[in-house]
Amino acid sequence: MKKPHSEKARLQVAALPLRHGADGSVEVLLVTTRTTKRWTVPKGWPIKGLKAHEAAAREAAEEAGVIGKICKRPLAEYLYWKQCADGPILCRVKLFKLRVDRRLDTWPEKAERRQQWFKFSDAADLVGEPGLGAIMRSLKVEFARAPAPEPLAAE
Repeated sequence: MKKPHSEKARLQVAALPLRHGADGSVEVLLVTTRTTKRWTVPKGWPIKGLKAHEAAAREAAEEAGVIGKICKRPLAEYLYWKQCADGPILCRVKLFKLRVDRRLDTWPEKAERRQQWFKFSDAADLVGEPGLGAIMRSLKVEFARAPAPEPLAAE
């Protein structure tokens, strides 16, 4: 696989859907990609007329069926190679934290993807994009130190 170089990266936006589990630990909702079935976070191309964080929130609703409070500032950025029919495309992803408040009963891509809540530390090892995994590993300490709020309503 190619490595990032001087090629211009195309922008994508992504949501990092988080909740506190029953034990107070931070959990992240991962989804599988439609083609390769690798674990990742909901992401997609910018949407005309929406700010980057709003587009990331829409991707979370469409791909994972979750709604919540999205941060307006990106948590981090990373590069990855998107596998397309005519070859890989270098993408720069702006990642926005989304505190999940509720799950939808139905959503547009429910039948096309798997989604599952994982402990934050496990999710970092499961994602198929090394840059995303590295970001998640660097963040788990920060989230682990935060006081545990009341758990969100059960699904």
